Amino acid sequence: MTAAEGAGRLAARLAQENRLVTAFSGGADSALLAAMAHEVLGTRALAVTAVSASLPGRERAAARDFARSRGLQHVEVCTDELDRPQYRRNGADRCFHCKSALFDAVAPLASAMGARMALGTNLDDLSDHRPGQQAARERGAVFPLVDAGLTKAAVRAISQELGLATAAKPAAACLSSRIAYGDPVTPELLGQIERAEDALHGAGFTRCRVRAHAGGTVARIEVPAADLDRLLAARDDLAALVRAAGFVFVTLDMDGLRSGSMNSLLPLHVVTPGAADGTG
Repeated sequence: MTAAEGAGRLAARLAQENRLVTAFSGGADSALLAAMAHEVLGTRALAVTAVSASLPGRERAAARDFARSRGLQHVEVCTDELDRPQYRRNGADRCFHCKSALFDAVAPLASAMGARMALGTNLDDLSDHRPGQQAARERGAVFPLVDAGLTKAAVRAISQELGLATAAKPAAACLSSRIAYGDPVTPELLGQIERAEDALHGAGFTRCRVRAHAGGTVARIEVPAADLDRLLAARDDLAALVRAAGFVFVTLDMDGLRSGSMNSLLPLHVVTPGAADGTG
C-alpha cells in the first residue's frame, strides 16, 4: 500500500463519521488522525488533549503547536487518573484506568457534539500489551487507523506525504510508563522523571527514557544504541543532572532505548483490567 493509498483509505473511513472527537496526544498516530479528521470533517472534528501530571510539558506544548499549525479545533481537558487508587497502585492494568479517566473527561464533549470518540491506535498496537484499548472499546470508541489497515510504518509514510511535522517523531508514552509496575504513581515521582528527562534533553540526548525503579531511588537511562558511547563519555556530568532531579542511583541500560521495556516486569504483576475495582 502506498502512502497515497493509505491516506485515501483513512479519508474514506473518516467520511463515514458524522462528527468525531480525537484523543490527541501529539504523537505521530493521533496527529495523523486529528489532521485527517480535520481535512475530511472540518468543523465536525475536534482534537482533545488530556492534561495531567503524566503528560510532559514539552509534549503538551508540541501538541498545541501542531494543532495551531494545522488549524485544528483543539481543546485541553484535565483528567483525574491520579485521583484513582486503581491507577496510582500501578498494576499491569494501569493504562485501563488511564483511558477510563480520559473517556470520562472527553465523553461530555462528544455527547454535546453528537460525536464518537476516536483513538490513534494502529495495527501494530494490537499485538502489544495495551489494556487501555479495552477501556476504549467499552466506551464505544473507534479506531480509524486500524479500520484503514494502517501500521506504524504506514502512519509515518502518510504523515511524510502530507508534510506533518510528526512524521518522524519518536514515540513518547506518558511519564507513568517510566515507573516500574508495582511502584505507586505519584505527582512527585512524575515530576522527578520529567526533570531528569528534560535535563538529558538539554544535554543533547533528545531520544531518551528515564525509567524509575525502587520508588524513584534508581534511574535506569535508555538511549539509542548509537548514543551509548556519547552518554558514557559524559557520564559524570549526566549522572549529576539526574541525581539533581531526585534520584540516588543512576544506571545505564546497555540494551538501549526500546518501547515498553517495563513490560518485562508484567509476569510479576498480572492483573485483569477492572479486577482491582470489582468491575472485571
